[in-house]
Amino acid sequence: MATLIHPTALVEPGAQLGADCEIQAYVVITKHCVLGDRVVVHPFSVVGGDPQYLKFTQSDAGVRIGAGTVIREQVTINRSIHAGKFTVVGENCFLMATSHVAHDCEIGNNVVFANAALLGGHVSVGDHTFLGGGAAVHQFCRIGEGVMVAGHASITRDVPHFTMVAERDDVIGFNVIGLKRRGVPRASIAELKTAFAGVYFTPGNIREVAARLLAEGNFSSAEARRFLEFFAGGKRSFARARRAANAEEADAG
Repeated sequence: MATLIHPTALVEPGAQLGADCEIQAYVVITKHCVLGDRVVVHPFSVVGGDPQYLKFTQSDAGVRIGAGTVIREQVTINRSIHAGKFTVVGENCFLMATSHVAHDCEIGNNVVFANAALLGGHVSVGDHTFLGGGAAVHQFCRIGEGVMVAGHASITRDVPHFTMVAERDDVIGFNVIGLKRRGVPRASIAELKTAFAGVYFTPGNIREVAARLLAEGNFSSAEARRFLEFFAGGKRSFARARRAANAEEADAG
């Protein structure tokens, strides 16, 4: 089908819309936006609005939305603060009503935001991650791939791949159900459990522990190695594990 734009929507000249997009009532799409094919934007959303940044000056910064992404009612996605740069939302994402993506965020593919999930500026979110309703993420945090963020969680630290996090930066285990749904082999999941326990329940600096485990070469699965490699990056500290909750989750997995 052809791209559909509701008569009440405002799509500024210069905005680039892919094939078969649907822009519903009272949506604002600024000239700084690039939308991929089959993107659907529901009523009252604003894509490409100016960043909420006191030092911002007008520039050609923008927003890129990947193919197949659905943006529900009253979502706001702010453009980058840097000339020529983009806030990015990947392909086949689902952003539920009133969620917010601040300037310079980078969201991967197949990511789901429940209602009122909020990202501060410069946050990265990996593929296949889910943010529960009302979850809020501090600026410059990294949320890894395949992470499950609980509703109303407050995230101020980096959250490694394949984990579950709740409350204030509390890692409560890793996302076994999500891994199984994606077809990750049981052997890889077993290695992830071992890597998780090694990182979180070995005394010492968490970056150094992860680096040592990776260098020892005892992990062959891509998932376990990516989990360990996560700790080498970023500038923030890391969300910490609840020992008792993790033990219960590991037994259940």
